[in-house]
Amino acid sequence: MAIYLAREATKLWRKVTAETTVELQLLFEKWRLLLAGIVFQYIHGLAARGVHYLHRPGPLLQDLGFMALPELGQDKGYLSEILFTSIFVTFVLWSFHPFIYHSKRFYTVLLWRRVLAFLVASQFLRIVTFYSTQLPGPNYHCREGSKLATLPPPNNVLEVLLINFPRGVLFGCGDLIFSSHMIFTLVFVRTYHKYGSKRLIKLFAWLMAIIQSLLIIASRKHYSVDVVVAWYTVNLVVFFIDKNLPEMPDRTSGLSLLPVSTKDKDDRTKEELHKAEKDSKMKDELHKLLNGNTVDSTDRRQRGQMNGKHGEDMNHNLSDATPNGA
Repeated sequence: MAIYLAREATKLWRKVTAETTVELQLLFEKWRLLLAGIVFQYIHGLAARGVHYLHRPGPLLQDLGFMALPELGQDKGYLSEILFTSIFVTFVLWSFHPFIYHSKRFYTVLLWRRVLAFLVASQFLRIVTFYSTQLPGPNYHCREGSKLATLPPPNNVLEVLLINFPRGVLFGCGDLIFSSHMIFTLVFVRTYHKYGSKRLIKLFAWLMAIIQSLLIIASRKHYSVDVVVAWYTVNLVVFFIDKNLPEMPDRTSGLSLLPVSTKDKDDRTKEELHKAEKDSKMKDELHKLLNGNTVDSTDRRQRGQMNGKHGEDMNHNLSDATPNGA
């Protein structure tokens, strides 16, 4: 038993080491775009913090979702956060599964490059939207009478840049249309739907996205419009961006460790053509040696045609010269 475990541990270590080497090569090539996507996450948080200074509490807007779904209450608001955290952590762990499992369907670096592109585009639209019009927040700490509903003017720039993390993120107001939680949820679910391999998990993921939407409304963290706009905006953004991005190589067959670039493909095509031409010349030379002459293939074909014609003429003359009945 101990020998078996040691052998499997060695195989796993080799697998992790080989995959890490491949992913690091990709990371050294794509690090600029990945870093830009990560930096924009801070910019998005900074924008959400800034709109909180502009927020003014007021009466809740009439909302169809509030009428249809009973209010969970302030003591049960954590339910939507637990589900969102589960979706987030599960997706992150799944995105690194090629380091351990043999089912190689994608490169982790390239996958996160696409995910960050989806997130950045959706978050940019979100920033433009919630700065256009500030709605009175429906969350408990954003309502009238709450000390957190309105932020006093900042004393210095550093107070704004630090965004009071994590309290400033958890108790923000004003960044409503559209839901940031739904941006992450829908991007993760759509990504797994395309690159995941388990059909049952795909259906379960979409079900979790629907439940997440209902919990956000029931906990009064967003209006229904924030969730509805997120559903069609994020899906459209992912559809159009994914359509214009180069498709990731499928690693299911396990034939290639790294994606082949266009230059490599061109060089490989040139080498194959050169090899085919060289093989053709070698065959012609071999044919000449076997026939005992140095006549090229064109002359050989012409001579063959002439010999065949002479043979036909000779046979025709002989048949004419032969008497009938012989």
